[in-house]
Amino acid sequence: MSVIGPLQVLVPLTAVLLALIGVLTVWRIIKDKRSGFPVKDERTLRIEGKASRYTFLVGIYFMVALMYYSLLGVEFLGWPDLGALYALLSSLLVMIGAYFGFRWYFGAKADL
Repeated sequence: MSVIGPLQVLVPLTAVLLALIGVLTVWRIIKDKRSGFPVKDERTLRIEGKASRYTFLVGIYFMVALMYYSLLGVEFLGWPDLGALYALLSSLLVMIGAYFGFRWYFGAKADL
């Protein structure tokens, strides 16, 4: 009997999550076009631009932290190596979470 590891769960879960987000985004755009709403107005563009800039910075800081973990933790302290797949997958999840979090935060603010 084999044991299901975290990799066997995270990779398909991430693929399904990304596909679901894509389908919901396309469905929302089509629904808004049919109802007569503009897909993006000036405020939405500003919110998404600001969220993207902040997400880019969070992603860079997270990848620098992963680099230091690999450099100091693995090489000098003997911590276990993450591997490329876990590092990329965690970076992807952090950046997706940061983008949607920042987009929600800036969208909730009245004075952007």
